[in-house]
Amino acid sequence: MIITQVTLSVLLQDEPSWAVDWIWGCPLIVVTVIIHVLALGLISQRAISFYGTTMKHRHPTATFAVVVGATALLATALHALETAIWASAYCLIGALPDPKHAMLYSLGAMTSYGHQNLFLEDHWRLLGAIESLNGWLLFGLSTAFLFWMIQEVSPTSQARR
Repeated sequence: MIITQVTLSVLLQDEPSWAVDWIWGCPLIVVTVIIHVLALGLISQRAISFYGTTMKHRHPTATFAVVVGATALLATALHALETAIWASAYCLIGALPDPKHAMLYSLGAMTSYGHQNLFLEDHWRLLGAIESLNGWLLFGLSTAFLFWMIQEVSPTSQARR
């Protein structure tokens, strides 16, 4: 009940506040984190399956390089997809003029790079910082995942098993 009252009071204000940024940003964080975790799970299943099948042919170093390289490439594509989700939201709310600028801004915010001369309107600026927070979460998940994957398919760890 309180959440509904707060949401309605924010939406009915004459001047937009930063609460609107949180109303947009939090669901975007939840959606992108869920997509990220589910996709990393799928990637890990396929990578380990491929690694196990290929290891029968006894090319451990080459197989390791292919699995880690493909995993890193897929994780990068996943980050691009999530950046595009944020860029679409920026276009939807009218915070940026077109998809090209929205994608460039979103990638800068997601990576905390931010060296472009693109800025959100004042009342949407917090949303860019919230996207940066989302980037930290997603990159942390990817880092932990890649570290785990390297340990899982490393030829030296396979020899110990």
